[in-house]
Amino acid sequence: MKVLVTGSKGQLGYDVINELKKRNYDFVGVDIDEMDITDKMSVQSTLNKEKPDVVIHCAAWTAVDLAEDEENKEKVYAINATGTENIAQMCKKLDCKMIYISTDYVFEGTGDRPWKPEDERKPLNYYGKTKSMGEIAVENNLEKYYIVRISWVFGINGKNFVKTMLNLGKTHESLTVVNDQIGSPTYTYDLARLLVDMAEEEKYGIYHATNESFCSWYDFACEIFRLAGKKNEIYKKVIVMPVDSSAYPAKAKRPENSRMDKDKLTRNGFEKLPTWQNALERYIENINKDIK
Repeated sequence: MKVLVTGSKGQLGYDVINELKKRNYDFVGVDIDEMDITDKMSVQSTLNKEKPDVVIHCAAWTAVDLAEDEENKEKVYAINATGTENIAQMCKKLDCKMIYISTDYVFEGTGDRPWKPEDERKPLNYYGKTKSMGEIAVENNLEKYYIVRISWVFGINGKNFVKTMLNLGKTHESLTVVNDQIGSPTYTYDLARLLVDMAEEEKYGIYHATNESFCSWYDFACEIFRLAGKKNEIYKKVIVMPVDSSAYPAKAKRPENSRMDKDKLTRNGFEKLPTWQNALERYIENINKDIK
């Protein structure tokens, strides 16, 4: 099996590449320098050359607030919608599987019931709208596809909420973090293992895949400092205070409910990811040198 990974320099792409290495698969990682997904000819040329059996499409515009700016909307659409369609069309031509990484932002984010894979897409913001369009492009072009929705991503490579909290904790004695947005963090190391498991199977469809258990951003921050405090005394002194989202007005509306139902994974023979607390503890161990 040969696998092509887009967005190979990003948080998730980095861990997917590492997982493929561990399993001794033939793979190629591409980022903007190697393949411009918004350019149909670039996608055709690269995929025709590499002839993968599976494409794991991690590349995306993920700057949620910047996506709301009028000057960025054309580019966001080109990356998340058109770019995904370009890849889906080539996967169809080459008869290869496609795994598309999507988001909880395709839902309207209300209520407190975990979203099911089959629930109606009603995105709250432009980023969510373009990711939803990407999903539709995959569905319309392919039969051999996985759409995998994730949320609150953190990994070794790149910026994320955990690293932001740790950096702020070095210079602040107290922090305020929102407590009215509920969801599940997703550790890219755990997700990467699941994605390669999916690549090995043919149990296609839409899945939700985050680490188990729900929390607020406030809960997440408290656990970050509790675990980091075991490594460095400075983090024990940080006081985290809960606030509601109105304290942090943003261009893009955020979902209050990012809970996702992941039972489809076990129904189809895949393992659910460990709890987010377990994932965070392992992650803190992995970045230990940055904490001390």
